[in-house]
Amino acid sequence: MRVFTMLRKWSIREREQATAARLHSLLTQEESDGKLFLTEAFNVIMEEILHKGTDLKEKVCEWKDPDQLRALLDLDLREHGESHEQLLQRVRDVARYSVKTCHPRFFNQLFAGVDYHALTGRLLTETLNTSQYTYEVAPVFVLMEEEVLRQLRSLVGWSEGDGIFCPGGSVSNMYAMNIARYWAFPQVKTQGLWATPRMAIFTSQQSHYSMKKAATFLGIGTDNVFIVQVDESGSMIPEDLEAKIVQAKSKDAVPFFVNATAGTTVQGAFDPLNHIADISERNGMWMHIDAAWGGSVLFSKKHKHLVAGIERANSVTWNPHKMLLAGLQCSVILFRDTTNLLMHCHSANATYLFQQDKFYDTSLDTGDKSIQCGRKVDCLKLWLMWKAIGTHGLSERVDKTFALARYLVEEMEKRENFKLGHFVNVCFWFIPPSLKGKENSPDYQERLSKVAPVIKERMMKRGTMMVGYQPMDGRVNFFRMVVLSPQLTTKDMDFFLDEIEKLGKDL
Repeated sequence: MRVFTMLRKWSIREREQATAARLHSLLTQEESDGKLFLTEAFNVIMEEILHKGTDLKEKVCEWKDPDQLRALLDLDLREHGESHEQLLQRVRDVARYSVKTCHPRFFNQLFAGVDYHALTGRLLTETLNTSQYTYEVAPVFVLMEEEVLRQLRSLVGWSEGDGIFCPGGSVSNMYAMNIARYWAFPQVKTQGLWATPRMAIFTSQQSHYSMKKAATFLGIGTDNVFIVQVDESGSMIPEDLEAKIVQAKSKDAVPFFVNATAGTTVQGAFDPLNHIADISERNGMWMHIDAAWGGSVLFSKKHKHLVAGIERANSVTWNPHKMLLAGLQCSVILFRDTTNLLMHCHSANATYLFQQDKFYDTSLDTGDKSIQCGRKVDCLKLWLMWKAIGTHGLSERVDKTFALARYLVEEMEKRENFKLGHFVNVCFWFIPPSLKGKENSPDYQERLSKVAPVIKERMMKRGTMMVGYQPMDGRVNFFRMVVLSPQLTTKDMDFFLDEIEKLGKDL
């Protein structure tokens, strides 16, 4: 009996050991297969996106209708996995049918192009897969973020202050509004909206829609967002701001936050910052500047006059993933405050993360400044790009953007089928031959409104380029041309104009 028991124990142990050996072998094979797949997939990415995707002879996009695309991609998720070759084909399909935002003729958004140093930073960030909340898990990036934010604040004109990287400009703007509310009514953190009066926010009619979203998210309400009129260029009219403040006060609302914009989304307009700062200071309001698009002019000696007075703001949103080409996402909210408002407002003191008896300086644990817990590392891409080309290189990048935009405007003025809106972003109407000289016809505006959508459809189906269009403030659909990619030349501007004419000549 004893011998039988011993044999049984040996048998169980042998089976367990055999099972463990098989499992180890499977895991080893899985790791080996995974590394091979990553290597081959990276080759596909290099060839299909970074080589073909930046080639002028290739398409910006290979357009497919939704039903076609669903069938081509085979999006179903199944119980069992697919083979190595099938998975590589998935990678090729994703690359093939996605829009190549790195293509020089992608003009559709306020981001475009590719910077290879920034892209290397993005790949390194993904591979290291850490969270930017404590020094113990992200020592390199905590110190790096601190330095990048310090340099950006210096460009604004602040020798001291605070800041944090956020997941996009909309969230950066929300941070600004939340900190401003805490600054004005600190009891809101513990007692909520019951402990605050009706609050009033002021922003221009061409400001980013995230202002209204922030007011909704924070429980302030969109009825308490007072919209300030703009002039023909799209810049806020200070006199109307003063009138709206009087109006808010007459409704027993407390003005606490004014948002100025440095580079509006559509027209690219810059609000008169010094004038707005004067009004803000007289009324005891927090002044925020949404410089998500236009903040990068601070790198340029030629164009930084556009943001004269930015140093007077309490907070600034800035998206280096736009004009500087750092890659999505790269957005910061910067504060002039030196009293640690960001930490006081957002901290929850989670003891499993932010222990105060750690063996290093716990002020380096910046995670409690954020409304997030896990926070993606967004500083590396900007830091590596900045290291590569320097402040001078970033300045040249901004200046080239403006120079190409000026060239495009000059060339448009030579062509009879283009009508300019004369904005910082190049906004224009294409007037097809059938509408020439018919500006006074009763259906002119209606017919003109249909031109841009048709041209956009044609260019996407041909894959030659992408540019956005929109109506705005009573104006019918017009194109908004955004010049960003460092690969662009004047020849690309000429191609753009020729292609618009070609696509719209029969309308």
